[in-house]
Amino acid sequence: MTTTTETPTGFDPALRRLALVVALGAIMTILDSTIVNVAINTLGRDFHTSLSTIQWVITAYTLALSMTIPITGWAVERFGAKTMWLTSLALFIGGSVLCGAAWSAPSLIAFRVLQGIGGGLLMPVGQSMLARAAGPHRMGRAMAVIAIPGMLAPVLGPVLGGVIVDQLAWRWLFYVNVPFCVVALVLAVRLLPRDEDRRADSRLDAVGLALLSPGLAALVYGLSQVGEGPGLAGAGALAGLTAGAVLTAAFVVRSLRRGERALVDLRVFGNRSFTAAVAALFFYSAAVFGLLVLAPLYFQIMRGQSVLDAGLLIAPLGIGAIVTMPLAGRLTDRLGPRGLGLTGIAVAMAGTLAYTRIDATTALPVLAAALFVVGLGHGLVVPSMSAAFYQGMPRTSIPAATTASNITIRVASSLGVAVLAVVLQARLRAGIPGADGTLADAAAHGGRAAGAVAHAFSGSFLWALVIGAVALVPAFLVPRRPAA
Repeated sequence: MTTTTETPTGFDPALRRLALVVALGAIMTILDSTIVNVAINTLGRDFHTSLSTIQWVITAYTLALSMTIPITGWAVERFGAKTMWLTSLALFIGGSVLCGAAWSAPSLIAFRVLQGIGGGLLMPVGQSMLARAAGPHRMGRAMAVIAIPGMLAPVLGPVLGGVIVDQLAWRWLFYVNVPFCVVALVLAVRLLPRDEDRRADSRLDAVGLALLSPGLAALVYGLSQVGEGPGLAGAGALAGLTAGAVLTAAFVVRSLRRGERALVDLRVFGNRSFTAAVAALFFYSAAVFGLLVLAPLYFQIMRGQSVLDAGLLIAPLGIGAIVTMPLAGRLTDRLGPRGLGLTGIAVAMAGTLAYTRIDATTALPVLAAALFVVGLGHGLVVPSMSAAFYQGMPRTSIPAATTASNITIRVASSLGVAVLAVVLQARLRAGIPGADGTLADAAAHGGRAAGAVAHAFSGSFLWALVIGAVALVPAFLVPRRPAA
């Protein structure tokens, strides 16, 4: 006599409760990646600081997100998934409150790091809990819970940010997180299952973490200081770039020697499809994230739009991505990732091309339509190149590949914002005699030197176009066959 156990195929009440908790915690951390973009002009003006400094409000958050990804697996093994979820959510809440209370640009940047640490742990810990609870037969629907906030963030983030800044104050960009996250925290305490599997002997590659985190931060810092001109800032740029290069190189050498015992197993880059797809998304992400910061600045500084209007003008990018992203998954499975990825990059860069031709009178509906085109391409690029990560990848290497790709893409977004902020600041200083590089000064010159300001923006968008176009080269090297 045999007994069979039926595999669950639907969302039972326990899985629905878990999905609700994870979605509530995830949505605010994802929104915080885009909600601040439209407020950069306001923050720079209020703190009277340069663009290369205030961009760290975005860059510090994304860097902190990326640096927490490698320690997630160790933290869950050592302390348990529920404990780490509650801890990371508490860190995110505390960071949000402190950001709202910030009294200067440096204090806001420091608190954004704390907020990013909490937010960076939430997503992978939530994915891990959902994956374990769902099993292979319900994995697609479970991961869709995480994907929904990611799809909505480019649309809701800028619009919500615009409403808050226009109607309340920029501090509420961060305070708004608190009630949602407190609800998620209470639900997590009550609904998440107890931690049962903990490994006290789990070890963290602390040396690798000590090399990678400051190394990447130093590289981005060095790039941001390039825009501050000669003197101490120039020395800081050289020191940051040198230290970052040395620390990152030391991490690479050490990781290759340690293999799977390293913080990030870099041997996955030996897979052609993975390396080509990651390189393509690196350049593409740098261009698009930089565009998402420059465009709101153009609308506010050059065209005098309110923060809400700037957010509404950015929203078409997210709408375009929503249109094509559901199709991209099915087409990638049928046709393979290379053709779709190349098409998506070309379409996104065609939309970006319109921004290289802007002046002080370019029709705003045309620019909104151009961002919609960028979104259409974006919805094709991300799913196809993400699928290419795992093409021909051994099953045992998938966790390492996921970690390495997530870190690389988040760092790319930080670098893209930093580079394009430096380019815009340098072009504003060069085109406007006596300009001091602050956003308040740029806004003051917007009417008196409209041609020079518009030229500075169009030249900066050209950099975004060139960086994004470089992504076509590695995308072409992705193998043609469909992902297994």
